[in-house]
Amino acid sequence: MRQGAYIRGNVLIGEHCVVGHATEIKSSVLLGDSKAGHFAYIGDSILGRVNLGAGTKLANLKITGSPIVITVAGKEYHTGLKKFGAILGDGVETGCNSVTAPGTILGKDVRLYPNGTARGYYPPKTIIKVKQIQQPQNYEFA
Repeated sequence: MRQGAYIRGNVLIGEHCVVGHATEIKSSVLLGDSKAGHFAYIGDSILGRVNLGAGTKLANLKITGSPIVITVAGKEYHTGLKKFGAILGDGVETGCNSVTAPGTILGKDVRLYPNGTARGYYPPKTIIKVKQIQQPQNYEFA
């Protein structure tokens, strides 16, 4: 636990975890060796052995306020929960300022690049990138 960490609700934090500066964790489980170094929000989530980049947010409430439904391989799972963040498998890494939508599942060794948003289920070893706008190659300055 680092200075400024905020822990509330029923939280389980495993051995050798880092809950860093200005990181908030609520009603969640962090298994051993997980790292949320700074400025993260972890709400109603289950995390394996992960590394969250600065500013990672695991959102836990839909804007509509309706219950969370998880879809995997075309099959819907109705959780009945209005608050449910994410499940992150071992080896998941998120880049700075990345976000998961409520009910997101990231399989083992998934990479969520900086500024990216993940929604739904991602199988192991998936890479989630932000689509970049291609910049013109030649500039002329007046």
